[in-house]
Amino acid sequence: MRIISGKYKGRRISPPKGLPVRPTTDMSKEALFNVLNNHFSFEDLKILDLFAGTGNISYEFASRGSTPITSVDGDFGCVKFIKQVAAEYDFNIAATKSDVFSYLEKCKTSYDIIFADPPYGLDQKTFERLVMLVFEKELLNEDGMMIIEHSKYTKLDHMMHFSFQKSYGGSIFSFFEIENENEDEIKVISLNQED
Repeated sequence: MRIISGKYKGRRISPPKGLPVRPTTDMSKEALFNVLNNHFSFEDLKILDLFAGTGNISYEFASRGSTPITSVDGDFGCVKFIKQVAAEYDFNIAATKSDVFSYLEKCKTSYDIIFADPPYGLDQKTFERLVMLVFEKELLNEDGMMIIEHSKYTKLDHMMHFSFQKSYGGSIFSFFEIENENEDEIKVISLNQED
C-alpha cells in the first residue's frame, strides 16, 4: 500500500503477511480523501480509526498533518505493526489493542473524524450498533464526520445522522454528521425560498 498525499506522498508501506485484514484499496482511499478534502483542513484534526488493520487510513491522515490519531484493532499483530510504522515515520499515532465496541463504551474523548472499516461479514445489527454507540456516547465533535466502509449488502442510509454515501467498486463509504438532523428542515426552507 502507498500513502497518496501529504508529507509522505508516494511512500510505500509493506505490512507483514498473515495479518487478518482487507485493506482499503488505493483507489477507494484516494476517492475517500477527495471527499474529505472538501470538508476539512487536515492539520490538527483529532482522528479515531476503528478496525484499523494495517493502519492504512491512519497513515494517510498522519501524512496530511492530522494529530493526534488513535488506531484501534483487536489483533495484536496489526497493533504491533502500526506502532512500528508510527515510530519509523514519527507519526503521532496511538495504537490500541482492544475490541472496538469495548473501546467505544469506555471512551471519554471526542473526535473530529471517526473512520471505521469493520469486517464486511459482520451482520447488519453490528454495523448499526457501531453508529448508535458513537452518537449515544457523543464521541463525534459538532462539525465532525463519521465514515463507515462496508459492502453493498449492508444498508446504513436509514440510520439517524446519515448524510450521504459514495460507492467505489465493491466498497461503499457511508458518511454521518451531527447537523444532518436539521437537513429536512433546511430543505423545506430552501424549497419555500424558491417559490
